[in-house]
Amino acid sequence: MIAHLQGKLVEKSPTQIIIDCGGVGYHVNISLHTYSLLPNTDFIKVYTHLQIKEDAHTLFGFVEKSEREIFKMLLSVSGIGASIARTMLSSLDPKQITNAIASGDVVTIQSIKGIGSKTAQRVILDLKDKVLKLYDLDEVSMSQSNTNRDEALSALEVLGFLRKSSERVVEKIVKDDPEASVESIIKKALKNL
Repeated sequence: MIAHLQGKLVEKSPTQIIIDCGGVGYHVNISLHTYSLLPNTDFIKVYTHLQIKEDAHTLFGFVEKSEREIFKMLLSVSGIGASIARTMLSSLDPKQITNAIASGDVVTIQSIKGIGSKTAQRVILDLKDKVLKLYDLDEVSMSQSNTNRDEALSALEVLGFLRKSSERVVEKIVKDDPEASVESIIKKALKNL
């Protein structure tokens, strides 16, 4: 119904913005990812998704069209509402979410607050084909880097490092260099742990 809003940015916080469009102020809910991409200018454009319920009409805004598409895909999954979809896009950037879905990475999706293992599996099951088709992701390279990541995490655990702290460091390494070998991931992780 409302595809985008273009106007003066009146207020902004990490979870919402108010845009003045022709004298009307629109309250728009945003993710942290969109907040980080908001320009420092007064005049902005955001792509929107309007959710209509019995008791409320809620606008969600996105700087990138691709983030809005991922938001809509997440809403199509049973058990995922607008607030959880927004939390997902605030916890991980859209590329991390699509990569996790494409590679079947339940652990990454489950690491988001409010997502249990069954919901994470349902997200992957429902959206994997859509994500692979929509974003032309190469499933083979995704599973390869995921295998390298898992092997590196196992090795670090054997070396006595805590899994939680190792995961954070390894995720950053794999994000920066998706083609990194197991040895390379472990060496870089050891420098940062």
